[in-house]
Amino acid sequence: MKKYTFWFVVGSQLLYGDEVLRTVDARAREMAEEMSRELPFPLEYKVTAKSAAEISDIVREANFDPACAGIITWCHTFSPSKMWIGGLASLQKPYCHLATQYNLEIPNDEIDMDFMNLNQAAHGDREHGFIAARLRMPRKVIAGHWQNGEVRRRLGDWMRAAVGVAVSRDMKVMRFGDNMREVAVTEGDKVEAQLRLGWQVNTWAVGDLVREMNAVTEAEIDGLMETYLAAYDVACDNMNAIRYQAREEIAIRRMMEREGCTAFTNTFQDLYGMEQLPGLASQHLMAEGFGYGGEGDWKVSAMTAIMKAMGEGGNGASAFMEDYTYHLAEGQEYSLGAHMLEVCPSLAADRPRIECHHLGIGMNEKDPARLVFEGKEGPAIVVSLVDMGGRFRLICQDINCVKPILPMPNLPVARVMWRAEPDLARGIECWVIAGGAHHTVLSYDVSAEMMRDFARMMDIEFVHINKDTTPESLEKDLLLADIAWKLK
Repeated sequence: MKKYTFWFVVGSQLLYGDEVLRTVDARAREMAEEMSRELPFPLEYKVTAKSAAEISDIVREANFDPACAGIITWCHTFSPSKMWIGGLASLQKPYCHLATQYNLEIPNDEIDMDFMNLNQAAHGDREHGFIAARLRMPRKVIAGHWQNGEVRRRLGDWMRAAVGVAVSRDMKVMRFGDNMREVAVTEGDKVEAQLRLGWQVNTWAVGDLVREMNAVTEAEIDGLMETYLAAYDVACDNMNAIRYQAREEIAIRRMMEREGCTAFTNTFQDLYGMEQLPGLASQHLMAEGFGYGGEGDWKVSAMTAIMKAMGEGGNGASAFMEDYTYHLAEGQEYSLGAHMLEVCPSLAADRPRIECHHLGIGMNEKDPARLVFEGKEGPAIVVSLVDMGGRFRLICQDINCVKPILPMPNLPVARVMWRAEPDLARGIECWVIAGGAHHTVLSYDVSAEMMRDFARMMDIEFVHINKDTTPESLEKDLLLADIAWKLK
């Protein structure tokens, strides 16, 4: 992933005099350096802006710097907000307003009018906040002392969401064939996706992949086999099946890297010239950070890559997922998530094992190799991006993953079991009412707040299903949102 930074732009004005401005500059530099030691990305102090020209110049520079993933502003003193209009109106990067102040407490004995003139964040941040509200700008407001751990956590999470935006705007998805025939939710407007989200979604023939596979050498396969054997246990005697997956992986990676793609799709209905649907191949590519979508689902493929980037530095656990079946025994209501082959091993609770089994769907000539494991326990989210016709809707549901309550010895795929919020039945009802897809991205690293920030930055609808959601309240919220989005 690229090296991203965030720019710290502080507001003031010339009326305070040089001494005050030197103090503001020194404090802003100190704050950026100290916060950078704990934030997931560097916070680079750029300027104490005192005029409309300075603000417009720094915004223009940020817009054209590919390493700048967003701007964080703060008004140490009073910064008249009319000077911000031109700059903020032209800002194309994510924007966070940090409403803070340098000092933690009011110094009872020392406070005088000189102190009041210098420490005017309570005054300045309100003026600054007004103009963003007046401009109807998408923004994040985080209030609290800059040394507070929760403030820094929230700021770091916002940074991760902004990096997701940067990755999204560079996103290229390679589709091998089309999506599964007659499926509605995996369709979508690719032109609108490129306009709104930045995604370039294009198709390559499966025959192109087969030609690339035929060019892979045995020595290259030997090298990847060593990687497989170091990372996974082998519970399969059919080494040829594993080697075939290695051949597929090398060819897919080579084509994606040649085209600058970071996500891909395929479908079991289109395997022209291939012996096996990529299973282990797709899983290991996801473990390396690539996005994937089954049955041609390019939206979940792109979102997988984006959420992996957003969660980088955590436990790496964001992955393509599908709701497969339910356990509906009273008091033991769970969802079982899996897929026919392709679940990322970043979700695994223990070391995955390679197994070879018949796949009773699609056009496989031989039994595909795949990784089999149980998922981790812990709180997580599942996320679905759907095309509502004229706009995208991002649906996020809180879940709690558990150790599977059944061993399922004859299920030859990776699996994750979870309790959905607010509970299984109402969670299903809410998900279906919102139009959520059967394909999702499951993440232990990315939070609902981060996804809300991402949706705000990308100007798309966000729906959060949590412990307090009811079908009735959700129906009302969706109706109001539908009206509001049609007015945009």
